[in-house]
Amino acid sequence: MTAPKALDGAGAIPQPVVAPLTRAAIFLVVTMIPGDENRRTIRSCCGDMAALVRSVGFRELDGSLSCVVAFGSAAWDRLFGAPRPAELRAFRELQAGERHAVSTPGDILFHMRASRMDLCFELATQITARLGAAVAPVDEVHGFRYFDSRDLIGFVDGTENPKGQEAIEATLIGEEDPAFAGGSYVIVQKYLHDLAAWNALPTEEQERIVGRRKLTDIELDDSVKPSFAHNALTKIEDEGREIKILRDNMPFGHSAQGEFGTYFIGYSRSPRTIERMLENMFIGRPPGNYDRLLDFSRAVTGSLFFVPSATILEALTSRETGDAPRSAPRVSRGGPGVSPPPRKTDHKRRAE
Repeated sequence: MTAPKALDGAGAIPQPVVAPLTRAAIFLVVTMIPGDENRRTIRSCCGDMAALVRSVGFRELDGSLSCVVAFGSAAWDRLFGAPRPAELRAFRELQAGERHAVSTPGDILFHMRASRMDLCFELATQITARLGAAVAPVDEVHGFRYFDSRDLIGFVDGTENPKGQEAIEATLIGEEDPAFAGGSYVIVQKYLHDLAAWNALPTEEQERIVGRRKLTDIELDDSVKPSFAHNALTKIEDEGREIKILRDNMPFGHSAQGEFGTYFIGYSRSPRTIERMLENMFIGRPPGNYDRLLDFSRAVTGSLFFVPSATILEALTSRETGDAPRSAPRVSRGGPGVSPPPRKTDHKRRAE
């Protein structure tokens, strides 16, 4: 069964993409196991996600529990068919010298966030129990907030995140793809750090690589900031206006195993913004002027997903049984009842 031939995204209620930063998160990526029964199981679970979150979150009303469900390109075709989101595609692999942005399997992403890990863990347990043998786990990362929102290399992460209406405009699709208005794109990468080598660098050199002061988080002046600084290469502009994305990166690790990492997750109304950032980091701007953080960090996963609005997700999954979709919950952290903003910049044409 395919999706409806026409979808109405007008006034769609988004998933909690722009939820406030939390102290804990679980990033769960799975692949689908072929079969009609498995397909029905997955659609049923995804359609009931709002109810699952409510049930688990009711145990701790101040726990800020939320979950974003997103689908890879191949999974969308198998689960829903046409129409497709305009820019949904596989993650674009990049390689230059020893720097490699790998593309790894991933059909469905569950991004769970809460003020406490037990809430995330319970929700992940309920989701995996519902899905059962219909999916195979690819990656599960338990992230934590590290002191004052620092990553494990010691710098504050996410300083330039947009907030409020600016975050909505940066992440939610508008009139450029009206059938999927209120949706978003998300790219995830799991980075592992060579902390011994990084910590051997003088603080001043670390600051030149990141582009900020380590203690105060103040951005280096352009007169002293190198062109290869991380925050220089990841700043994307179009006609003089910066194009923002929303990051909710989390540190993770296993200290006894020497594993120290950052889980990158970036939401945007067009995947091209993040793709340009990654090209600048791995290939360089100009080529060869790459992000020196990659001398100490390597990407071991990479996937691109589409986040349908809560309204569209419920409409799509309800077609499995032919039931009329229930009214989607009003998502307070995603702009309840607010139509996605009109397009200010056409990323499809201008973000090259």
